[in-house]
Amino acid sequence: MAFASASSGAEIALVAALAGKRVVLADTSDEALGKAIENLGKVLDKGIQRSFYKETQKDEALGRITTTTDLTHFAECDLVTEAVFESEEVKAAVFRKLDQVCKADALIASNTSTIAITGLASYVAPGRRPRFAGTHYFSPVSRMKLVEVIPGIDTGEDTVDALMQYSRDVGKVPIRVKDVVGFAVNRVLHAFMIEAVRLVEEGVCTPEEVDLACKLGLGHPVGPFELCDAVTNKLSLQVQEILQGAYGERFRPRPLLKQMVQAGYNGKKSGRGWYRYEGKTR
Repeated sequence: MAFASASSGAEIALVAALAGKRVVLADTSDEALGKAIENLGKVLDKGIQRSFYKETQKDEALGRITTTTDLTHFAECDLVTEAVFESEEVKAAVFRKLDQVCKADALIASNTSTIAITGLASYVAPGRRPRFAGTHYFSPVSRMKLVEVIPGIDTGEDTVDALMQYSRDVGKVPIRVKDVVGFAVNRVLHAFMIEAVRLVEEGVCTPEEVDLACKLGLGHPVGPFELCDAVTNKLSLQVQEILQGAYGERFRPRPLLKQMVQAGYNGKKSGRGWYRYEGKTR
């Protein structure tokens, strides 16, 4: 197995390693890879504390992950999952490189959350496109069960079957989704999040009150603003802009979200989003 990008791809690599797969994890620098492995150790430690994992699984899982900054190390991998920044231009560069280095029968998948798979498949040679598809994981990948499996126009049924089975093998529950911008979950989620921000803009509720209402009234494990802070406001804005481009006004990002991103209030990683986080700095 191989995973291009240690940012969102790291936990995708982890669930594969926990399932006994040998994994190659790539990013642009050794520093980024070091931080990724450190963060995976913390994820496992939390899981051990909560009895999700056994103590022995930590060393075993991390021992199955090899890191690299050179995509040529993916040459012998059976499955390569791209999980880089949600930019078609950035993803295109990765796929062009993978097209050069991966073996002919390798499966190539994208963890994109919004970009149509058929368009991304155009960045590999026509002969590879039957073995190209989307596999959209949800954060945090170590805990969230769902994977959207998205075939493009040229994706073969054997590829879809293989990715559905692989998802089950690593402990996930896959659903097949048509290749449309935003797929299924993000279209529902961001319509919901846009309305949540509108409630705050109109002074109907505070972010804290909206989150509490969604948890107690709808049974959600986290509220929309807690989720936004976890995945970053910047990513939420990017996704909504992509959805707006595809579907029009119903997905127009709210002005308050744009202001938050412009101010650098990006969520947990920056120390401030809809909530303030002690010990964090921008």
